[in-house]
Amino acid sequence: MKFRGKVWKYGDNVDTDVIIPGKYLRSTDYNVFAEHAMEGIDPDFKPQKGDIIVAGNNFGCGSSREQAPIALKYAGIDCVVARSFARIFFRNAINVGLPIVEADVADAVSKGEIIEVDLDSGIVTANGKEYTSTKLPDFLQEILEAGGLVAYRRGRR
Repeated sequence: MKFRGKVWKYGDNVDTDVIIPGKYLRSTDYNVFAEHAMEGIDPDFKPQKGDIIVAGNNFGCGSSREQAPIALKYAGIDCVVARSFARIFFRNAINVGLPIVEADVADAVSKGEIIEVDLDSGIVTANGKEYTSTKLPDFLQEILEAGGLVAYRRGRR
């Protein structure tokens, strides 16, 4: 899986409360989540399909709400690149089919730049430089390629 998109850049410890504020969790409409994604940290967040979030350490910390990666996915984010992820966010993202990768590129990019992420090779390309990312195991890439855990399981019947 390869992605190429515009960067939305954030720092360390972006928690699930700012990714999708709790007041919207009564809804089951993923479009509501998308409409309010990141408003707790960036009221100007209006990604286009294919955009990529780049962040520092501990992205997705806080609660275990799976609505956080759903909000980003439905907002148009194709991939999240961070130095590290909160473990529960990491697994929730894979389960809902939102590609994520750990790579140290946050200091090398600016908001609005175009970067490329190649999950198969584990390479993130920014500003003409290649950065090595943590390569996802094959079984996690298969879940992402299926569109998430539910689609993956349905496809194996």
